Amino acid sequence: QVQLVESGGGLVQPGGSLRLSCAASGFTFDNYAIGWFRQAPGKAREGVSCISKSDGNTYYADSVKGRFTISRDNAKNMVYLQMNSLKPEDTAVYYCAADPVCILYTSKWWDYWGQGTQVTVSS
Repeated sequence: QVQLVESGGGLVQPGGSLRLSCAASGFTFDNYAIGWFRQAPGKAREGVSCISKSDGNTYYADSVKGRFTISRDNAKNMVYLQMNSLKPEDTAVYYCAADPVCILYTSKWWDYWGQGTQVTVSS
């Protein structure tokens, strides 16, 4: 059974940091890129960051470049999203997803999804 389980969300003040984790099971982790998407109330789901399956190349949305860092640990089947200098506009439910290819511009083709974790940035 394929599972992606996000954790690490919460309430943080503007300028603060959070580290999201995505635990994967039920599929060959090394064969999949892992992406992070987010969805704010009333808005479409958008790609935040992705890390490729083989060479570890990373990709970021312009809105988070320089503030977020994605990494993966293939030995543990884990992906992390370190989020620094958080802004109120980062508030959303964050989802991790798996697909053979990093495609950040759309969520449509991703094979597997987690249930999401809420991130709220507010003073």
